[in-house]
Amino acid sequence: MIPLVRYQSALLLRSQRWLAPVLLYAAFLGIGMRAGDPVLDSMGYAAAGLLPVTAWLVRICVTQEPEAARTCAAAAAGPARVHLASLLSATGSAALLGLVGTAYVAAVSDPVSGDHKVAVPLGAAIVAGLLTAGVCVLTGAAVGALGSRPVLHGRGWSLSLTALAALLALVLAPSPAQYAVFGLVSGSRTGAVHLAVLPLAAAALLAGAAGAGVCALSSRRR
Repeated sequence: MIPLVRYQSALLLRSQRWLAPVLLYAAFLGIGMRAGDPVLDSMGYAAAGLLPVTAWLVRICVTQEPEAARTCAAAAAGPARVHLASLLSATGSAALLGLVGTAYVAAVSDPVSGDHKVAVPLGAAIVAGLLTAGVCVLTGAAVGALGSRPVLHGRGWSLSLTALAALLALVLAPSPAQYAVFGLVSGSRTGAVHLAVLPLAAAALLAGAAGAGVCALSSRRR
């Protein structure tokens, strides 16, 4: 799998199609955050932006190969493994973006509660931010996997349903991402740091199930 992931990552890097989601995330942070904002609110905001960006990166990775190259890779390694490599490449890229975003938030935000009256331990806030970012990345990966080929081939339907699913994953209560982000934002009111351990486990199960399903489907439907 390592050579396949490296191959998919090299395709993503050289195609420069990653520029659009990365610039969108940078603009999202630049417009929505200010220096001195409460750290937990900012961590939740930054993590929430990762979900649609991850779904976008997954869509890019699973469709970036030319048809001839995809056929050759599938013949050599199997379509399921090739598709899994695409998902892992996109998820890894989004996780790296989440690390950068969390580091930026930690550098510019104030470690205080939402009313600036209670001090928040910066180390615990960073850990909470990383966990929440992981939840959003995994949830976004599941959304992107289910909204792209081989599940959906039509570009219009695929884009519309992926965007809608990403929005619902951020606002609906059963979503691990919604639970994790809400935990940070609600904790900011009192200065309490909530670690999203259970949402991370749920998001990992969701992403694993979605990835296994689409990889199995890719062996039968390209």
